[in-house]
Amino acid sequence: MNTDARTLLPLIVADIFELAGRFRDDGEAIARTVGQTQARWQVMSAASADPRTVPQIARRLGVSRQNVQRIADLLVADGAATFEANPDHKNSPFLVLTKYGHSALAGITRAAATSHARIARRLGGADLAPLHRSLRRLIEATSSD
Repeated sequence: MNTDARTLLPLIVADIFELAGRFRDDGEAIARTVGQTQARWQVMSAASADPRTVPQIARRLGVSRQNVQRIADLLVADGAATFEANPDHKNSPFLVLTKYGHSALAGITRAAATSHARIARRLGGADLAPLHRSLRRLIEATSSD
């Protein structure tokens, strides 16, 4: 590792934490437009495509199973999701969005697109592809495989 990387890496990490905080704040505001929270948004999004169990969603989001279970139970109680039988593991059902859940997620997705478009306008056509590649490399470098 060269000196520049050793010097810049802590600054980059701090910037990523700051940016993550801002995105969390934006995410809360976006989710609130349809009466949800960012945590519910993340769980609904993770459950929206393929059938997934609570532990699978937790691994995908990088959070505790207990946290996802709490949110999943709230989504089910609110009618945004249901638990459906998992033929491979009877004690770990799939979390499946209901029509209401899909509608809420679609509303959040529309609000997020508006927010993303606003940020993109502020970036004034900046080429984000190199940033994306660099972030992916950083993610790979921090993997614990």
